[in-house]
Amino acid sequence: MKKWVLALSLLLAVAGAALTGCSNVQEVSGKDGQVEIVLAGWGGNPTETKLLNQTIQDFEKLHPSIHVKHEVITDQYMDILKTRLIGGNGPDVFYLDALEAPGLINTGVLEPLNSYVKSDFDVQDFEKPLLKAFQKNGETYGFPKDYSTLGLFYNKKLFKEAGVEVPKTWGEFEEVSKVFKKKGIQAFGVTPELARIFYMAQANGGDVVKNNKANFATKEVVDALQPLIDQHLKDKTSVQPSDVGANSGTDMFAQQKVAMVIEGNWMIPFLQESFPKLDYGTAEVPTINGHKNTMAFTVAYVMNADSKKKKASWELIQYLIGKEGMETWTSKGYALPTRKSVADKLGFAEDEKRGPLVKGAAYATVWQDGPYLPIIMNNFNNQFLSAFLGQSDLETALKKAQKQANQEISIYE
Repeated sequence: MKKWVLALSLLLAVAGAALTGCSNVQEVSGKDGQVEIVLAGWGGNPTETKLLNQTIQDFEKLHPSIHVKHEVITDQYMDILKTRLIGGNGPDVFYLDALEAPGLINTGVLEPLNSYVKSDFDVQDFEKPLLKAFQKNGETYGFPKDYSTLGLFYNKKLFKEAGVEVPKTWGEFEEVSKVFKKKGIQAFGVTPELARIFYMAQANGGDVVKNNKANFATKEVVDALQPLIDQHLKDKTSVQPSDVGANSGTDMFAQQKVAMVIEGNWMIPFLQESFPKLDYGTAEVPTINGHKNTMAFTVAYVMNADSKKKKASWELIQYLIGKEGMETWTSKGYALPTRKSVADKLGFAEDEKRGPLVKGAAYATVWQDGPYLPIIMNNFNNQFLSAFLGQSDLETALKKAQKQANQEISIYE
């Protein structure tokens, strides 16, 4: 268990003993008899900030006895949040990334939400993989507010010049990439990190994480990832951002330095605003071994188990991830709604650009796998990059990373 989790668990045990029998603490009122609850999260772009503020204002109009104090943590979000939770002054409601959810759930700092949910809340409306990311042993600890999956973004002009079709399988993807190379066009812009290729790593039936330990040096995982290395070093049909003087996959694609990238929904509003003349399309990620898969990144609203204002906090959560609140928040398409009905109402499910990404939500692999994935990710990324750059063979690199990751994990168990 991570050091902060150990410290947090000890403090919570002490606090829990001290508060036994005090679960019915009354809601604490602020000025003018209002209950003030604190909602904490990280910042967004100006449009997202405006949408969230509008959603909060709509909630306060419907609930005049509740005032929401919105706190934006601009840097080191999780570190600051964990420190506040340990100190007993955490926010009532806060954002929680799926990656961090297992570790935080294990500490007991999150309020279980099943008892708050009524039938008209319509839990079945949520995309199942996204909701599951915040559940444990049948209990729900958060409801996902939005998400993005990965999809294939392709430059229509470059595809037309090369005379190729949009690939539907990974085999087709590799062949199309070779055609681009012959035409002198950089084919695929890849971001060589675990968050983007986790689903690929498990495509041959291997597990990146097994029993909360790193397991990515197995033959199944190495064989699944070797094609990515070969594309870069042997076929020379892929580049990473730094190879072409770019900062990210989005940057590579926007500047037309590559014909294809596998990126998320965040690209669509960016390209619309900053590169409106770029003619591009999207498609579902090419299948591997005949199976559809992609990554999903999601964030939930969760409640602090130590909050003294749980009734009001649930009212806020219920509105923010209810159909009305979610429609307002996701209306501009910066994030995709986790409720299927909202995606349908906003037209995203049938949208030419967003439709393929919405389809991916039903079968996506959520970026999450136990409490130690952050440790596993860091070690994987360091060594996978060395193999991607040709400084080590992939099997040796991943064995080294796996050994180091598991040594670090053993300290916290």
